[in-house]
Amino acid sequence: MSMAYTIYFAGELFDHKHLIGNAILASHIEHLSEGRYQCVLPQDLEQTGYRSVDIRNQDLIGVATCDLALFNFDGPDLDSGTVVEFVYAKLLDIPAVVLRTDFRGGGEQKPGGDAWNLMASFYPRTRNVTLNAMAWYQEASSESDTVADATARYCDRMANVIIEALDAVRAESPHLGAAPDGVEHLYRWALRFPGSGLAERIAGDGSLENAVHQLVSDKLDKGLLG
Repeated sequence: MSMAYTIYFAGELFDHKHLIGNAILASHIEHLSEGRYQCVLPQDLEQTGYRSVDIRNQDLIGVATCDLALFNFDGPDLDSGTVVEFVYAKLLDIPAVVLRTDFRGGGEQKPGGDAWNLMASFYPRTRNVTLNAMAWYQEASSESDTVADATARYCDRMANVIIEALDAVRAESPHLGAAPDGVEHLYRWALRFPGSGLAERIAGDGSLENAVHQLVSDKLDKGLLG
């Protein structure tokens, strides 16, 4: 089996459509990539507490520790939590794919530009996958006899496009410097500046320095940094 990469799967998870849609698409990505991409869904992470800060810390650690990230940018207004996670990923030079299936326009960019606020555009090591969910759904339905068949056809098509984008963005050169010490300094800062126990949580029973060294070493071994 080829090297496996973890994908932080960011997006809304507030109702049954989000939860089931995320899970189904993630399973298709994993299957069609033959295990090359393993999706980490925030909705499936074990909750260690009921405080909002615990959930925030858990999700930010998920972003930082995963190899790549997939961000769902659907809706007339982007989900604010997803945007925070996206910017955090870009701070850490994490390769990212932005997925928009919403056929509605949004934002204030010029015709042909991204259909969301310009402040969430133009970042390096980022590939956009933009499609018309309604058109793809109707095409899949017209070619299928059951809802299950249509869902499989629809999700396979979407997963294949996402996998292609993940492969492409993973191949792009890192923007952080080649010196591991400098990369570790940035990661330590990124885990400290949010405060509220984030650094302590990732350190666990050890030190933040050791946790970051291992994290950065793993990413360097996979050619994702440096």
